[in-house]
Amino acid sequence: MATIKSLNFDLNARFQAFADQFKGLDPKEPGQWPLAPKLAACAGVTVSVILIAWFVLLSDEQTALQSEIDREPVLRQDYTQKLAQAVNLPELRKQKSQVEEYVNQLEKQLPGKAEMDALLSDINNAGIGRGLQFELFRPGQEVVKDYYAELPISVRVTGHYHDVGAFAADVANLSRIVTLNNMSLVAGLNKDQPGVLALEATARTYRYLDPSEVEAQKKAAAAAAKAGAPRK
Repeated sequence: MATIKSLNFDLNARFQAFADQFKGLDPKEPGQWPLAPKLAACAGVTVSVILIAWFVLLSDEQTALQSEIDREPVLRQDYTQKLAQAVNLPELRKQKSQVEEYVNQLEKQLPGKAEMDALLSDINNAGIGRGLQFELFRPGQEVVKDYYAELPISVRVTGHYHDVGAFAADVANLSRIVTLNNMSLVAGLNKDQPGVLALEATARTYRYLDPSEVEAQKKAAAAAAKAGAPRK
């Protein structure tokens, strides 16, 4: 029993001696502190530096890491889509070639600026060839779009029903694209020619723009966008 009391006394004495080292410390003279306060201060500084490094440096890295983790599902989905495209690449190239060929065929159906007169002549000849009488054939104002121009033509022809129908079919079968719009078919007003009908329509044909016209369109669009932009 005496041994236990002696051990408790030694522990208490040692604890008291350790605590006494922290009494009366002069914060202006840390070099004069006992060993225990010095070690405690060193440990405190070390912990503070670690915490500051964590919040200042490592927290940014943690945020970046979390951002990359959040991107993983999107990247996986993108990878899956691109893998499917890579697998189907030969078929996609084949489809692309077919689309380009189809576009080229459509472009060939659009006359150039120099071919418009010939196309107008073809429309006129289609009516004359069916025995129709042109009472009106008036090209309107050309409307320029992004990559093509549209030319409306006011047409009024008279003739028998089957001839008028054949004329419409001939126009549809021209090598160049021509459409008949706003068609109106009425009985002729001439009583001396029963069975004669009058067809009024707007024929629309289209031509592609030459490179200089396309460039002019781009410049005009850019100028319009610049003019409409809000001033700072």
